[in-house]
Amino acid sequence: MNLLSHCITTTGRRSNNEDNLCAAPTLGLFAVADGLGGYEGGEIASALTVETLQTFVARNQRDPGGTWPCKEDKKKSLTENLLQCAAMEAHQAIVDKRAGRLGQMGSTIASMLIAGSTVAIAHVGDSRVYRLRTGVLKPLTRDHSVYAEMVAAGRELPPRHDFPFKNQITRALGLVGSSLADTAVVDALPGDRFLLCTDGLYDPFEDEELGTLLRPDDAATACKRLVETAFTRGSADNITAIIVDVA
Repeated sequence: MNLLSHCITTTGRRSNNEDNLCAAPTLGLFAVADGLGGYEGGEIASALTVETLQTFVARNQRDPGGTWPCKEDKKKSLTENLLQCAAMEAHQAIVDKRAGRLGQMGSTIASMLIAGSTVAIAHVGDSRVYRLRTGVLKPLTRDHSVYAEMVAAGRELPPRHDFPFKNQITRALGLVGSSLADTAVVDALPGDRFLLCTDGLYDPFEDEELGTLLRPDDAATACKRLVETAFTRGSADNITAIIVDVA
């Protein structure tokens, strides 16, 4: 399959950009990361995350028999294991640098690895992956957040944008005891469009409207429209999006 992609990351209304991204079509790898820990710490954590992820995947694609720093989960596919292990390595890279002014840093990650018609998804935190197929938008990740966990537990809550702790996450790379990536495998068909994004992009929208904005035009035009509309709607965070079209 051919992959056509476009990505944008912008500071938005913040003074610095703590988001980072990876778009490597030759590897089939795409990822967004949202750093935690304030000025400098957040941007270092998210940069470490995407750099470690890309390096790990590239190294293991060159040498599939290489040694992994984690045990394979027999219940998961090879690509799921690859992304989960890469996230573990990124977690450790952050932990190793958590000292002094960087002592509170961490990062979310939402990643996707495409191999033929199979797509592995791995995420930690509240950055997301969606798939748009035949005009229908489907979330492929569930946030590691207070809000999402309360909804999953059956609590009746107001819409997410009215919830006072909507951005409080329960899992992140760099945080001891809460860094394991959730993984999944989905299929990819010609005509599918995938969106990877940080909360600064999706915060102003319900999923239905996000799908409407994502549908028309080429990847570059749709990506630009999403980011600009999120900013216009008042997104207070950095805004990052990657659109990947399967042809």
